[in-house]
Amino acid sequence: MDILSIFGLVCAILAVLGGQWLEGGSLGTLFQLTAFVIVMGGTLGAVFIQTPLPVFALSLRMVVWVWWKPSFKTRELQLQIVEWSKIARRDGLLALEVQVAAQTDPLVMKGLQMLADGFDAQRIRDVLLVDIQTYERLRWPAARLWEQAAGYAPTIGMLGAVLGLVQVMERLGEPSKLGAGIAVAFISTVYGVGFANLLFFPIANKLKLLIQQQIATYEMVVDGLMLIAHGENPHFVKGKLEGYLS
Repeated sequence: MDILSIFGLVCAILAVLGGQWLEGGSLGTLFQLTAFVIVMGGTLGAVFIQTPLPVFALSLRMVVWVWWKPSFKTRELQLQIVEWSKIARRDGLLALEVQVAAQTDPLVMKGLQMLADGFDAQRIRDVLLVDIQTYERLRWPAARLWEQAAGYAPTIGMLGAVLGLVQVMERLGEPSKLGAGIAVAFISTVYGVGFANLLFFPIANKLKLLIQQQIATYEMVVDGLMLIAHGENPHFVKGKLEGYLS
């Protein structure tokens, strides 16, 4: 669990509520169902129109990464690769075949199997780089979906504000009903800007960072397998891969 992300979300919510309270305003004013429906419904609708279903589904599965960071096992893989280099140097590449079944990551499993099968370093690199590019191509749009939602939300909030003002103009002869329309007008803007900058943009940026970290881990695996294929000394392999850990 990512404590900092949880703390950040709580801190953002408390800052908004605390600011409203310090200004002497009612906290209940910030909770407007109509404004919420306009902003969230409009934003979701815009996202639905532009996003294929598989990308949208993937973005929902990935959003939990923000608070429950996936384990990329970079350190464990670095140690494993060094151990593989020792096995290959001592017993030959074919001895690595027994290690394949223990792998849970498809890319690592494929690369190790190719190494055990005797493929040369360049061919291993070419095949695995395609897998890395596919990983990035699938997940990058899913992360950017939240960034795009952050772009739509403030505009939809302005739309809610206009609708609220229209409601106010229609009820100028009924002073008792003007407050609700004005509240919807301003709170819609607050929701649009708030969701965009306190939730959607941070989610998008965090997911992009995590995708980059996973890609860096995969690049380390590719580099390590190529070093083993070239027959490099395990001490050199260890030193080379330690650069990825920094």
